[in-house]
Amino acid sequence: MTVTTAGRLISDLDDLPFDNRFTRDMPADVDDRNVRRQVDGAAFSRVAPTPVAAPKTIAWSAEVVDLLGMQPDLPRTEDFAQVFGGNRVPVGADPFAMAYGGHQFGSWAGQLGDGRAIALGEVIDRTGSHQMLQLKGAGPTPYSRTADGRAVLRSSVREFLCSEAMFHLGIPTTRALSLVTTGEQVVRDILYSGNPAPEPGAIVCRVAPSFTRFGTFQLPASRGDVELLERLVRVTVAHNFSHLDVPDRPLSDLLGAWLGEVAESTAALVVDWMRVGFVHGVLNTDNLSILGLTIDYGPYGWLEDWDPMWTPNTTDASGRRYRYGMQPQVAHWNLVQLANALVPLVGEDVAPLQEAVDRYPVAYEAAYRSMMARRLGWGDHRPGDDEPIEDLSRVLRSSEIDQVIFFRDLADVPVDPNLDVSDDGLLAPLTGAWYRPEEISGEVAAEICTWLRVWRRRVADGGLTDAERTTAMDSLNPRYVLRNYLAQEVIDQAESGDTSGITDILDVLRRPYEDQTGRDRFSARRPEWARHRVGCSMLSCSS
Repeated sequence: MTVTTAGRLISDLDDLPFDNRFTRDMPADVDDRNVRRQVDGAAFSRVAPTPVAAPKTIAWSAEVVDLLGMQPDLPRTEDFAQVFGGNRVPVGADPFAMAYGGHQFGSWAGQLGDGRAIALGEVIDRTGSHQMLQLKGAGPTPYSRTADGRAVLRSSVREFLCSEAMFHLGIPTTRALSLVTTGEQVVRDILYSGNPAPEPGAIVCRVAPSFTRFGTFQLPASRGDVELLERLVRVTVAHNFSHLDVPDRPLSDLLGAWLGEVAESTAALVVDWMRVGFVHGVLNTDNLSILGLTIDYGPYGWLEDWDPMWTPNTTDASGRRYRYGMQPQVAHWNLVQLANALVPLVGEDVAPLQEAVDRYPVAYEAAYRSMMARRLGWGDHRPGDDEPIEDLSRVLRSSEIDQVIFFRDLADVPVDPNLDVSDDGLLAPLTGAWYRPEEISGEVAAEICTWLRVWRRRVADGGLTDAERTTAMDSLNPRYVLRNYLAQEVIDQAESGDTSGITDILDVLRRPYEDQTGRDRFSARRPEWARHRVGCSMLSCSS
């Protein structure tokens, strides 16, 4: 079946061009009870959203509205709030929750699944591609375990904004169509400290070609369900890696090629995270997308001062497994777990899987080195560049230095080799990055200036014109990111009834690499009040 929105814009949500491949091609749960239970032999369970008291659309992404072929004003309608608040299922939808398992903090957790996310189904977007519409916070499912299936406004605001912020940064991600408040209260213990309290409820409509995760394949493998495992692989390849779907291709060869592409896209994704200072916070195997997308925005955070040991997740505070500097290694570990899940399909011939996993470190190192050379204005990476790149990490730890501002303003440091620039002249363009200016003196200042002089010489050797260099640097070093305190300010406003801040910051984040007049406060260093504030420096998995 071919469905398309070409040549028209949708004004009635019952006209959404649903083409529900996943539920059509994968085995469904034969038990239709919406009760918490183990679900065997199925990739999903059909379940409808639970209606809410008073859905109200408070924000939407104009870009995703356009991608889905909707009229620009459709989100302003009451029916939009009813559908994306979970009160009405549009014609053609086939609501369901996906089954998956996963390793959480390094330990096998068994069945997990969509415990508070219910997909309406898949629609054809304006480009002819499939997009799954998923309501996060839409009520309980068979996979809810002990939870209520709902989401609070603070976590929903964070997911809505960060999904779109990452997209505009050029980083692969699930998208966010809308943010709908429910008119109901949800009880949460924000820091798991024994102090639960009611909070406003909300639902985000997430959008992606697929929400399949590493853990999707781990669950049937853990149960010895080889038939379901193979079906999942073949359907995933047919739907999302069709160029690999060659007739009569041996399964081991297909698995190796497919897993190799997953390894390389995952490597590219993590390099992007490291570039902008994004810390996912909970990189369990169920939170890595098979498509190399950033998925599941829970206790994430943005690295402000350069601290590779920093994790935003209170649950991870003791072990710091998911700290910023560990993300590349954790992604590799997760890939190994995915490969292990596929072993039942190849028997003793695991060489194609090993070769595929081994593509990850090669791809990561090459992409990381290239990225760092380009963001430093050096052009292509050259032998000898690794040492000053490593030295930079040490220099940035010499004092509390805002890494977002440092990398952005580095482009303004004078580089003309014919100019004899003083230490003060080198440091002046970077003063906005110092959290403690009084510390940028003596040995600390000397160390920074020594590195800057090495950097200047390498810039001169790079062969780029000054305009080429600054353009290249500015295209990789954003001026604006969704700083933790900015997100919390918007949440505080929204919880008090003023949702205008969501729209305002989303507009800034649409152009993260451009200097925007009158918007300096969105690129400012973290204020002192936010240093230890809950929501700014500390987040839990309920965030």
